[in-house]
Amino acid sequence: MLLTEAVEALVTRPDGVYVDGTFGRGGHARAILERLAPDGRLVAFDRDPQALAEAARIADARLTVHHANFADLTAELSALGITRVHGVLLDLGVSSPQIDDRARGFSFRHDAPLDMRMDTTRGETAAEFLQRADEREIARVLREYGEERAAVQIAKALVARRDGGAAVRRTGELAALVARAVKSREPGQDPATRTFQALRIHVNAELEALGQGLEAALALLAPGGRLAVIAFHSLEDRIVKTFIARESRDEPDRRAPFAPARPLRLKAIARIKPGAAEVAANPRARSAVLRVAERTEVPA
Repeated sequence: MLLTEAVEALVTRPDGVYVDGTFGRGGHARAILERLAPDGRLVAFDRDPQALAEAARIADARLTVHHANFADLTAELSALGITRVHGVLLDLGVSSPQIDDRARGFSFRHDAPLDMRMDTTRGETAAEFLQRADEREIARVLREYGEERAAVQIAKALVARRDGGAAVRRTGELAALVARAVKSREPGQDPATRTFQALRIHVNAELEALGQGLEAALALLAPGGRLAVIAFHSLEDRIVKTFIARESRDEPDRRAPFAPARPLRLKAIARIKPGAAEVAANPRARSAVLRVAERTEVPA
């Protein structure tokens, strides 16, 4: 999604070093490689073992792929001897192949084990979280990460079912429970949409990783380097928008009001939405937002 727009905005120096923080199935990575010169370099990251298997099919010496979270950019690149890059791309959220693979448990449209982990080699599944969390914690996750108005009712129903000896373990069970607990919903939206989003974000610590990844990207970018982030829902986009806005203005230190203001570190370049043709071809693209910012000169 927004492939052409993102890559055109990102790659301003063909011989530079670039980071694809979310390899996915390689669409953006392949497009970046097409624009790089023979001495350019692309370092890609992904948590999903299936993404790494796809990356192994690309025979290009300019590409290095790591099984890691983009939140760990600094450590991973430091191990490669890289301290400056010329662009960082983050394509956030769950990918279409992950949604369409029913075994992954991301979608309420298919009955499957309630997993939802992007990295299937580690961490707690959504079912395991619902098995151990109390009503208050479940409600908090649904409210904060899904903006679910019926968070308390859903949490009560989940805990009651668990206490009755039938904890939710499959996507179909969860979708049916939410449908019974939610009395009203936006037209055209499945009642389980917000609950599935919330659990996925929580299980994968997506918003925490985003905050860490943005800070790491900013620290790594060379002057003139670009940050390009594609977000798919308001929580992600709000974090990206706020981060770019904060780093795009001079800001005095309130603890030292007479000290010089902190110099701006980013310049907002663009906010881009998918065109009508892309949305028609892929309805999932309709909520995507691409934000682009450029690293300003590093003060002496």
